[in-house]
Amino acid sequence: MKKNRWLIALSAIAIHLSIGGAYAYSVYKNPIVTEMGWNATQVTIAFTIMMGLAGFAAAMFGSFVEKNGPRKSAMLAAVLFGLGQAGAGVAIMIDSVVLYWATYGLLSGLGMGIGYIAPVSTLVKWFPNRRGLATGMAVLGFGAGALITAPVAASLMQNVGIQNTYFILGISYFALMMCGALYIAPPKPGEVEGSESVSKYGPAKVEAPQLSAREAVRTKRFWMLWSMHLINVTAGIMMISVASPMAQEIVGLSVAGAATMVGLMGLFNGGGRLLWAAGSDYIGRQNVFVIFFTIQLIAFIVLPFTSSVLLFQILIFLVVSCYGGGFSNLPAFASDMFGTKQLGVIHGYLLTTWSLGGVFGPMLVTAIYEGAGSYIPVFYVFTGLIAVAFIIAVVLRRDIERMKKQRSTQVTEVEVQTT
Repeated sequence: MKKNRWLIALSAIAIHLSIGGAYAYSVYKNPIVTEMGWNATQVTIAFTIMMGLAGFAAAMFGSFVEKNGPRKSAMLAAVLFGLGQAGAGVAIMIDSVVLYWATYGLLSGLGMGIGYIAPVSTLVKWFPNRRGLATGMAVLGFGAGALITAPVAASLMQNVGIQNTYFILGISYFALMMCGALYIAPPKPGEVEGSESVSKYGPAKVEAPQLSAREAVRTKRFWMLWSMHLINVTAGIMMISVASPMAQEIVGLSVAGAATMVGLMGLFNGGGRLLWAAGSDYIGRQNVFVIFFTIQLIAFIVLPFTSSVLLFQILIFLVVSCYGGGFSNLPAFASDMFGTKQLGVIHGYLLTTWSLGGVFGPMLVTAIYEGAGSYIPVFYVFTGLIAVAFIIAVVLRRDIERMKKQRSTQVTEVEVQTT
């Protein structure tokens, strides 16, 4: 039976919506501290384990995804993530913080990493001419997961308690992810029209090189993309982690106003994933990354000197949209440069930046703030990092344009010889 590629996309969104629900962990924090008597650090450790492990799990299981296909991989992710969330309810029930770390942290992190990459390489193959849109749809689901889970979890905890909330959500995540896993599958040969076209890497008749993961990591372009994304993730997570206190200190935003700003940041994070990725199909991934770092360079230069509450928030929203857009453009950009032969593995390797940025961003901003007693020096440090990323993006764009011309010339010569 021929599959509908839009239902494939919907299946990917179902998987990403589920694992993205883990970003709503903050709604559990205070209720768990209050009811269980665990301290805030103990509760946060579980989230740190999960987020730190997710990126590395994506890298470790990339080969598994390529070998076993998206269906089995997504099913494994459903089992691990569902058990992790439901298991957290067991940890609450028996009052075991160690079990909470092992379930909400370890199992959920493994499930999140595998579930994140499982649908992506498949979607790229179903949407060869709209790779950015395809990956943007899935990653939008990941960004929107917390927006849906947060109010649902908060309501459930008030009505059925913390442990039952974890049970209900764990089962729900498992069911939703399994539904997506059972339908998702790569296209059969000739099943997708225009499968010979390859986005903005070059003209439609110029095929992207089909590199293995081992070959890809030996290229300078891989490490240029890895470095750019690491800086983008570090800057974005840094901003997300301290946005509220930073806004209150620098422009005097009220507590309620800062909370509203944080909520809107979620919308820009999710919306940026889709809009930036869809736009990249028309202007090119290499150009989008140059735009990312141009915007952020301007933002980090202006932020320390602005006293306007509105301008401050607009700049923060733009930075967060670039953070989200980086994630959605990453797999499409990788497929442009290295092909889809082992995209799952390559994407997994690139997602180690997710774990590293998740650690470095908050650590760096905390160290700077504790040393200086102000958030102002943070902007100077990140202006330097973003400037480095901007230079890399420009060099990479030139390298891609040069290679595109070379490959176009080669194709033209072959056509001349065959006529």
